Amino acid sequence: MKIIKGDSVKIVNGKDRGKKGKVLQLWPADKKLTVEGLNMKIKHTRPKKEGEKGQKIQYPSPLNASNVMLICPKCNKPARIGFKILANKKKLRRCTKCNQVF
Repeated sequence: MKIIKGDSVKIVNGKDRGKKGKVLQLWPADKKLTVEGLNMKIKHTRPKKEGEKGQKIQYPSPLNASNVMLICPKCNKPARIGFKILANKKKLRRCTKCNQVF
């Protein structure tokens, strides 16, 4: 997975298409991630104690990593990401639009 926690991404498909947000959590085995404030679901909870009211809790639901594009921190555009391997065999991410390494 080329996206890491804390990256800013743009949603390409789904109900929140075109919106931007920050990656909160990743599940690389499932190729899923959660984005801050996007793809929100509502969970209804029952009252626990007598006299307490039930409530609706909103939480960000995981979405597939193929539905988001990473926003390059240098050119601020959504772009595909490639890798560049340095001489000391360190692997860095590279924007395909501006060729900047980050």
